[in-house]
Order: sequence, then C-alpha cells, then structure tokens
Amino acid sequence: MRLEKCWFCSSTVYPGHGIQYVRNDAKIFRFCRAKCHKNFKMKRNPRKVKWTKAYRRLHGKDMTQDATFEFERKRNRPERYDRNLTENTLKAIKKIDKVRVDREARHHASRMKGKRAKEQREAAKELEQSIHMVKAPAALQQEPSLTLPKIKVKVLQQQSEENCMEE
Repeated sequence: MRLEKCWFCSSTVYPGHGIQYVRNDAKIFRFCRAKCHKNFKMKRNPRKVKWTKAYRRLHGKDMTQDATFEFERKRNRPERYDRNLTENTLKAIKKIDKVRVDREARHHASRMKGKRAKEQREAAKELEQSIHMVKAPAALQQEPSLTLPKIKVKVLQQQSEENCMEE
C-alpha cells in the first residue's frame, strides 16, 4: 500500500482517494481533495495559500529543517527482505517518531514563548480600564489600596443618579 503526498497541500493521499492529474508532458500531480485540485487549476501558488504546508513552513509556523524528515523520503530502490533489518527499522521508526514529537513540542513552545507575556499585559490593561466592574465603587472608596494608581472613581455622582431614578 503506497501513501502519496498531495501536490498542493502536502497531506497524505490514501489509496482510492483523491484525484490524479496527468499533464501533457506526462508529469503526474496527485491531489487529496477537489479543493486542492481547483486551486491548482486556478494556478494558485501553494506558498501563498495560508492553509497549505508550504505556507506554514515558509513563514516559520512549522518545522522545516530536521533530520527526522529524512526518514519520510520515498525510496524507489527495492531491498531484499531481512527479518533482523525489518525489526531494527521498526524500532528505529518508533525512536525517530518520539524525537520528532519532542522537537515539534520544543518548536511550538519557542513560538508561543512571547504570547503569555502579551496576554498578561492585555489582561492588566483591561483590569485597569474596568476595575469598577470587579470591585464595588464603595469598597474602592473605603480601601484605596485596591485601586490601581491611574484610576479615579467618582462614587458620589453615581449615588446621586441612583437617588434621582428612585424618585
């Protein structure tokens, strides 16, 4: 069973699935679904379409250079069956897969490193702007340590407005 790669998005094309397009010069293009085939016919560049593997690699969103990708390459040279070689290959595949997963996790962690600090800055800014929603204005007036230094809360106006509404 041979698993092919989609020419446009680089996803796996399983046997019996997808579309195969043969150009006049006998070049074969395999597509995983009609979406990829239509984009190919519209002459779109996979490196400019955001959902493709080529775009993600080009813009640093996926790992590009790694020795573990070398083992995924298609090899056309037939090998004589050897039980020991097959056993060692299967063990190596498991180890290589574990290494790849670890490296991808490290890559993801390095990409998301600055995100936590940015989220904390945004949360602090939002809290500064809407502290009155978190603590009651009366509590803020009684205990000024609860307020952030830049915020000024006018409690008296709100109480006078409430009195007018009750009457």
